[in-house]
Amino acid sequence: MDFEIVFDREEDGRWIAEIESLPGVLAYGSTKIEAQSKVEALALRVIADQIEAQQSTAGTVRFAAA
Repeated sequence: MDFEIVFDREEDGRWIAEIESLPGVLAYGSTKIEAQSKVEALALRVIADQIEAQQSTAGTVRFAAA
């Protein structure tokens, strides 16, 4: 599974990272790298929950920054 991370920057300087194909997977960070790290960790938790509930058959998971 490949997931695209979309980034945006708030007026206060915070970064937002979102994986639009996984609803609710959104994270803030004081740097772009921090936001990316947090959103990847959250995505992995969501995917793990889906696999555990047998809602997904994820093989390899890859992330790509947009």
